[in-house]
Amino acid sequence: MNNNNGKRKIGIGRVGVVATHDIFQAALAFELSVWFRYQTYGAPQEFFFLWESTLIFGLVCGLVFWWGGLYRGIWHYASLTDLMAIVRTVTFALLVFLPVLFVITRLQDLPRSSLLFTWPLLIVLLGGPRLLYRLAKDRNLNAVFERDSDARVPVLVVGAGDATDMFIREMTRTRSSGYRVVGIVDDKPGRIGRDIRGIRVFGDIASIPDVVAKLTARGRQPRRLLLASEKLDAHDVRNLLDVATDHGMTLARLPRLTDFQPEADGSPVALHGAGLDIRPVAMEDLLGRPQQVLDRAPMQAMIEGKTVLITGAGGTIGSELVRQVAALKPKSIALFDHSEYALYLIDLEFSESHPELPRRAYLGDVRDQARLDQVFSEARPAIVFHAAAFKHVPLSESNPVETALTNIIGTRNVANASRRANLEAMVLISTDKAVHPTSVMGATKRIAESYCQALDLAETRIANGGTRFLTVRFGNVLGSTGSVVPLFQRQIANGGPVTVTHEDTTRFFMTTREAVQLVLQAASLPPGADGAGKIFVLDMGEPVRIQDLARQMIRLAGLAPGQDIDIVYSGLRPGEKLHEEIFHEGEETEPTALAGILLAGPRAIDLELIDSQLDRLEQVAATRDRAGTLRLVQALVPEYQADEEIAEQIAASD
Repeated sequence: MNNNNGKRKIGIGRVGVVATHDIFQAALAFELSVWFRYQTYGAPQEFFFLWESTLIFGLVCGLVFWWGGLYRGIWHYASLTDLMAIVRTVTFALLVFLPVLFVITRLQDLPRSSLLFTWPLLIVLLGGPRLLYRLAKDRNLNAVFERDSDARVPVLVVGAGDATDMFIREMTRTRSSGYRVVGIVDDKPGRIGRDIRGIRVFGDIASIPDVVAKLTARGRQPRRLLLASEKLDAHDVRNLLDVATDHGMTLARLPRLTDFQPEADGSPVALHGAGLDIRPVAMEDLLGRPQQVLDRAPMQAMIEGKTVLITGAGGTIGSELVRQVAALKPKSIALFDHSEYALYLIDLEFSESHPELPRRAYLGDVRDQARLDQVFSEARPAIVFHAAAFKHVPLSESNPVETALTNIIGTRNVANASRRANLEAMVLISTDKAVHPTSVMGATKRIAESYCQALDLAETRIANGGTRFLTVRFGNVLGSTGSVVPLFQRQIANGGPVTVTHEDTTRFFMTTREAVQLVLQAASLPPGADGAGKIFVLDMGEPVRIQDLARQMIRLAGLAPGQDIDIVYSGLRPGEKLHEEIFHEGEETEPTALAGILLAGPRAIDLELIDSQLDRLEQVAATRDRAGTLRLVQALVPEYQADEEIAEQIAASD
């Protein structure tokens, strides 16, 4: 309570400074007008000789300016609306001053015509400093003189900053705009009760229900809640979603500030369509934790000036790796993928975003050792990021042999090619489904982890060093191919229902950006910094309940769960778990020097032993022996709890 009061005093102090300025300017305008009028009479008087009248004028102006809301305007966002308010309040102040002074002094010694000079002079003295302040801050006054226009959808904005000011400006400047800002809320006490372009900052974020009630009573009920602040955490966004839903509003984000930037000639930015496209609230805004921001410097030191090869370059993780690696100034990038279309898309994007950076796009399959050796020989990479894999659980259950060949044998092929080429590092992209796997996909990824761990332990024993084999494990990636987010989006767009496997299903989620930063950060650690054979794991906070995710997505679409869109429970599919885990109990967990990244100690397996077993697995899988392949996978991952149908096939092959 005391803390809030202290903050409120800061806001009052700012208003006091503005009020003192305006009253001083009123007194100065009055005295200059009187002095000038006596000069024209030919009877000059000393300055401030009508000090009683000056004090009365200052007092009247102070009260009228307060009543007229002149002190609520934020100078940084001074606009034509503020100038019009100054004109109105100055005019009213003069109309009040004349009868008040007549009653007190009978207008003795006051040249009546001096007030004709006071009116424009005071407008200039009040408006000039405000516009000069804005000019000093923005270096551009074009926005000040843009005309107002009507808008259709009343909105309440969260955040009283630059983005809000620019949004209001664009909405008033463009008659085709689809929105009308009716109010603002902000947690900065100094801005509460003040105006931006004539729009009031009514209160803090906690007071949104009261603000909505007040606006509704005035016939200006907001229909949308717009987030202008990028600093709101996931908890805040989820609460705002609840508030918006409870008051019949939808929740969205304002365009990023860069979307409002003026053209090079200083003219306002051209708008598209009906103004500015309001961005939907991204799913990452609803994560139960802040997104991890990692250290870029060591990543760049690792990548700069080197050739990087990325397998699965056309996938969700692979394509983001391409984007982030390209920003770290590599010598060149080699893109490898078995999907012609996916490879074409990322190669096209790369050619447009980084035309100056050398690149090669290679079609091929990680199962083909000869093709990999050829690519390694031509590209001569220093670092390989291995993102190629089959990741869809139900499809992997239906196609276990193909999954084993790609996820296990393909990984071994990439690792062996990296070892023969004496690369600096190979980084394997793994998954939380490799922990206590219940799916073919999870079990095959666990075997891939084991092989890379065994190689890393073996390479560290080489006296003159060797290739580092790093494994990075993380949970579901929001919006990735085959994940629940695009599925739910499609189902909502089709009118529902939204299918959830089980009401208690939970998953760990992270953004694509986070996943790739984790991969790059892990690879950038110096050799031996955190021990050999260990798996890097992102601290992903608490798991997200899929049912809650579905409800939030429905509400973000402006619909009501259970009313507009039904949620149905389809049951766990083969290979799926109710809850995922990121660590095995046999893995010793320890922190790293990097915030948000943990280490899982290796469950070591002898390299020669696993190599011989993988030779056998490759032979069996090559004959498309489904039961035999599954039996060998089970032998390599004893904790693999196979689906009932697959377990029967394994038992039948014994």
